[in-house]
Amino acid sequence: MSPTSCQSHPDPSKGDPDPSLGILASDPRIAAFIRKHHVMTLATCLQGQPWCAHCFYVFLEDEMWLGFTSDPDTRHIKEAMEHECVAASIVLETRVVGKIQGVQIEGRMVRPDGPMEQRIKQAYIRRFPVAAVMDTCFWGLEITSIKMTDNLLGFGKKLFWERKGP
Repeated sequence: MSPTSCQSHPDPSKGDPDPSLGILASDPRIAAFIRKHHVMTLATCLQGQPWCAHCFYVFLEDEMWLGFTSDPDTRHIKEAMEHECVAASIVLETRVVGKIQGVQIEGRMVRPDGPMEQRIKQAYIRRFPVAAVMDTCFWGLEITSIKMTDNLLGFGKKLFWERKGP
């Protein structure tokens, strides 16, 4: 699949965000939320059968990628290698409606190599030192769009980011 095969779908009722601004210029609250957390739910779908998996992640903010580890024989990795378009979510668990926060992410699953693999590996081991002694594979989720719900800003308040270009 080509890198442009995963199309993002921003909410048209919320206006068209300017993706050329980048995540920090458009709204630093999205990046801050992703940095603050460490577990995502990764969703795949193959032949009409959805699947999800929880993964520890590291956020590569400059590239807008999430890096994580997983065995190549897991269902979510096998499915993502057949159909690279994936979704993910990161959420703050709370029972207080006014504190609900979370992001919904669309992106492209990648088996990184070269410099990107090294960046993911170094960042991941820095955040999760136990990974240094693990025999594991590193993966990347190249984020194409994000929708954040942040009830701290008002009930149902949404923030958006979308990658510009391929």
